Amino acid sequence: MTLLTIVEQVATSFVAAAGFAVLFNVPARNIAYCGIAGMASWMAYRLLLEGGADPIAATLAASFVVSVLSQLFARTFRTPVIVFLISGIVPLVPGGVAYDAMRNVVEHQYDLAVQLAFEAFMLSGSIAFGILFSEVFNQVIRRLRTRS
Repeated sequence: MTLLTIVEQVATSFVAAAGFAVLFNVPARNIAYCGIAGMASWMAYRLLLEGGADPIAATLAASFVVSVLSQLFARTFRTPVIVFLISGIVPLVPGGVAYDAMRNVVEHQYDLAVQLAFEAFMLSGSIAFGILFSEVFNQVIRRLRTRS
């Protein structure tokens, strides 16, 4: 991956996440942080893929990263986690794979459509599990702090 490609992907993921933050009426002071969350999730995903990780595992780890970062931003700026989380996971959503699955259904290529639909389902599930694991991790940390 060249430096120009990395810069393009960082910028694009930031703009995509910040753009969705604007669409979701996020307060203006938090839009840049939503973009940072999306950028962090995409870069975690790309770095893991470049390191040889499976796309599903990379998506799981990247969604965990964006969820933890969203929780940190939420505490720092006293804003609900969902503000940063929704915008932050936008770059990870497998919309292209789902589109290709539907296109193959229309073209009567059902074998490929089923494979792509299953991949989209697995990627979506890994996003959900990454967020879930982050919340469980957060709850464990909180309980350990209250016991101390």
